[in-house]
Amino acid sequence: MSLVTLPFPVSVLASHPADLEYAMFRGGDSYDGLESTAFWVPPYPGELDYAGAVAAMPGLRVVQTQTAGVEHLVDHLDGATTLCNAAGVHDAATAEMGIALILSVLRQIPRFVRAQDRAVWDRDNMTESLADKTVLVVGYGNIGRALGARLSGFEAQVVPFARSARDGVLAMTDLDRHLPTADVVVLLVPSTATTRHLVDSRFLGSMKDGALLVNLARGPVVDTEALMVELLAGRLFAALDVTDPEPLPPDHRLWAMPQVLITPHSAGGTTAMAPRLHRLVERQLWAFARGEGLTNVVRAGS
Repeated sequence: MSLVTLPFPVSVLASHPADLEYAMFRGGDSYDGLESTAFWVPPYPGELDYAGAVAAMPGLRVVQTQTAGVEHLVDHLDGATTLCNAAGVHDAATAEMGIALILSVLRQIPRFVRAQDRAVWDRDNMTESLADKTVLVVGYGNIGRALGARLSGFEAQVVPFARSARDGVLAMTDLDRHLPTADVVVLLVPSTATTRHLVDSRFLGSMKDGALLVNLARGPVVDTEALMVELLAGRLFAALDVTDPEPLPPDHRLWAMPQVLITPHSAGGTTAMAPRLHRLVERQLWAFARGEGLTNVVRAGS
């Protein structure tokens, strides 16, 4: 009987195949009892030694992550293991965070919160509106589409970009000529060798004065040193849910940079995550038990 190892009790699933065996592993230093694991849902990224965990599961056939990104796992798996991501699970929550960060910066919510802490009625209350802004969404996958739908409701002009052009979506090669027109640039690309430091000094220098950069992707997509130059100069604004390095050390200069809003990689961590993740795991388990094709396959096993 194949062992399925989950980071939560199998009882939280609405249904699951009875002909599979189930164990729970939330992380830790001991991998006892996981040797026969065939299907693994790893704990949410944190302090887990993924290489050690994978080595303790020699019969591993499927890994279903809780994240859309898989860079924390892909290098630890051999060619026999099928890797699936959680595309679709975080769409609503991450899109909400994108809207929240954009509105917070444009409407200067952090400034008003600080004024409230001082019991000051800040009369300088004319702020920017999201309406009529041009927003470039760089990485127009599931989350990008969810964000685009919400942005359109705020009367913003959405300009989407993906690796390859398709109907209504521009190719990444067209990005350079659109950067100078953008009021807001939202990053949603995966973390790869190609996207590392996609946002460098040249990219940032092409953005117009007063534009806002929002990073909902991964920290290394942005060259932190280059961004800090622009922030210190007061030329750009930034809203960062992810940073490089991450977690951001307490003494890092980015904390004290002007015109930046930082949240601790919390875009997907809402009440919307669990029910969507559980539904995905249910579908994958039934497909696995029946020998049917899995969804969200990032890399197929042999």
